[in-house]
Amino acid sequence: MKNVMLIIAVTVMFTGCSVHKTHIKEPRIEMPAAFSEQSGQTSYSGRWWKQFGDEKLDYLMEEVFKHNLDIVQAYERLQQSVSILKKTGAAGLPSVTIEGAGGRTRQAGAFGASTSDAYSVSAKASYEIDLWKKVDSSTKAARFDMLVSEQNLKALYISVSAQVAELYYQAVEQRAQLALSDKTIASFQDTLARVERRYKEGLVPSIDLYQSRQNLAAAKARRPVFASNLAVTLNAMSVLAGRFPDKEIGGTNMVLGNSPDMQTGLPSQLLMNRPDIRSSLMKLKASNERISTAVADRFPSFNLVGSYGGASDEVGTILDSPNIIWNALLQIAQPIFDGHRRKSEVERAEAEFRGQLAEYHTSVLVAFREVEDSLARINASKERIAMLHDQVNASRNSHRLALARYTQGLSDYLPVLTEQLGLFNAESNLLQAKRQLVSDNIQLARSLGGEWVDEIHKK
Repeated sequence: MKNVMLIIAVTVMFTGCSVHKTHIKEPRIEMPAAFSEQSGQTSYSGRWWKQFGDEKLDYLMEEVFKHNLDIVQAYERLQQSVSILKKTGAAGLPSVTIEGAGGRTRQAGAFGASTSDAYSVSAKASYEIDLWKKVDSSTKAARFDMLVSEQNLKALYISVSAQVAELYYQAVEQRAQLALSDKTIASFQDTLARVERRYKEGLVPSIDLYQSRQNLAAAKARRPVFASNLAVTLNAMSVLAGRFPDKEIGGTNMVLGNSPDMQTGLPSQLLMNRPDIRSSLMKLKASNERISTAVADRFPSFNLVGSYGGASDEVGTILDSPNIIWNALLQIAQPIFDGHRRKSEVERAEAEFRGQLAEYHTSVLVAFREVEDSLARINASKERIAMLHDQVNASRNSHRLALARYTQGLSDYLPVLTEQLGLFNAESNLLQAKRQLVSDNIQLARSLGGEWVDEIHKK
C-alpha cells in the first residue's frame, strides 16, 4: 500500500507537465498603415444600415435577425459545440457509479436442492490523472471549436444584414424603374397622338406612325421585366425573414437617395471587426491544442480506480463490517506498438496546424482585398453617376429640341425616335448606377465587419 501511495504522490507532483510547447500565442501580421483608396479614419462600428435613415429598413433588419432560418441553424450549431465542450471537459472529472444487485438462487447439492438469497451494493470511482495535459488540451480545443461556431454565427449576421439591405434597395430600384417606365410610356403615347394627328392631316408619311407605335411597344415590353424583378426580389426578402412570399415586405419606397459614405478606419481594425478572421484564428488555436493531445496520447496513462461495497444474504447486513469489500488501484498503461498510429496522428495534427495558419493569413488578405475592391467600386460608381447625370440632362434637351423641330416640320421622325430611346436608357442607367453605389457601400460595410454583431449576439 505504501508503494502505491508513493507512485500516486509522484504522479500528482508531475501533473500538469506539458509534452508539447505551444506553437503560437498570436500570429503577427504586418498590416498596411492605411487603405490605398481612402485615408485612415475612424470606422462606424455600429449598425451601419441606420446611416441610410430608412425606418422600414431598420424594422425589416430586426425582423430578419429574429426569424432568419440560417441564423437559427447557426445558433443551434453553436449550442451543439457548447454541449461538446461540456462533454469533453467531463473527461477531466472523476467518474463515480453505484451498482446494486439482488436475487434468489436454487442449486442442487449433496443433501438436496438449496435456496439462498444474495444482495450486493458497491460504489466505483475512476479518475485519469492528466499528467501530460491530454484532457486539458482536448478541452481547450473544444473550447476553441465553440468559439469558431460563435464567430461563424456573428459572420452570418453580417452576411445576412448585407443581403437584406441589398434586396431592399434592389426593390426600391425596381419600383423606380417601373415608375420611370410608366412615365416613359405616357410620354411615348403623347408623341404617338401627335404623330397620328399629323399623319391624318397628311403632314407626315406612314413610316413615322409605325415607328412611333414601335417605340411605344418597346417601352411597354420593358415594364414586365421590371415587375418580374421586383417580385423575385420581394420573394427572396420574404425567405430571408423566414416567411412565405409577401409583396408587402419591402414597403413602397421608390426613391433612391444619396448613399452614405462608409468610413473604413484603419486596416488593423479588420482583425477585431471581422468575425471570419477571428474564426480562422480560433481554428488555428484549436489545431494547436490537438497537436498537444496527439503527442500526449503517446505517453503513459495513469488511472486511479477504487471501489467500496458489500455483499450479504440479507439486505440489512450488506454494509456490516465483515461484509465490506474495497479496493484502490493505480493503473498504468504505456503504448508499445500500434503500427505508428499515434505517430501518424501527431503528423496529421501538425499538418492541420500548418494548413490553418495559411488559412488565417489568407482570411486577412481576403478581408483587405474586399475592402479595397469595395472602395474602388465606390469611386467608379460615383464617377459614373456624375457622367450619367450629364448624359440625362443632355438627352432631355436633345429630346425636347428634336420633338419641337419635328412638330414644326423642320425634321423627320427619326431624331425624335432616337432621342426618346436615348433619354429612357439614360434615366434607367442612372437609376441602376445609384443603386449600384448603394450596393458598393453595403459591400464595404460587410467587408469592414463591426462590433454591432457582439451586441446582437448577446441578445
